[in-house]
Amino acid sequence: MSESLVERAHGDHDDRFRENSRDELDGPLANEPPHPINWNLLNADAAEAEWIELNRWVNWLRRTYGLPASVVPPFWHRHPELVWELSALHLHWLCAYDPDQHGSAPFGWHRDFADARQRLHDWVATSGTRLERDRSTRQTSWPGEPPADAVEDVIIGNRDEDFVQFVVDDVARRREAEATLYATVRPV
Repeated sequence: MSESLVERAHGDHDDRFRENSRDELDGPLANEPPHPINWNLLNADAAEAEWIELNRWVNWLRRTYGLPASVVPPFWHRHPELVWELSALHLHWLCAYDPDQHGSAPFGWHRDFADARQRLHDWVATSGTRLERDRSTRQTSWPGEPPADAVEDVIIGNRDEDFVQFVVDDVARRREAEATLYATVRPV
């Protein structure tokens, strides 16, 4: 890809965002139709492309609809409950605004968006992430499990830098898992 990860992940994409910003990609997503994303199963290359695409869309969404940090916080990428919800909402949006879609599909998306905003608000409140700081979502230990780790707030210095580092770390973790898997597979 010609752009660096930092350039592609930067939050200012309103002027470049199109109905299908996947047109800008030249990686594994370039010619694929919209499809559900199972974040648990993505390989490293697909994960990087999906993170960048979702980040672009979330930035567009929050600006277009004036969403406060109590609905879409800066550190949404660090909270799986928010990633899954925003990813599903993105897919729904892509399908609703597909040129081959029925004309009433955007209305359905907006109805579902209202429901999703409430769920996002609830999960943001539960997780404790805020505009200027973040913390891991608290976990409840069930009887017989060890106590959950303590969670501490982290001050947000630069959201885009944190997102890029998060993606770099996630991609590296996935590459390591792939290498480990391939090392155990015997050639036929």
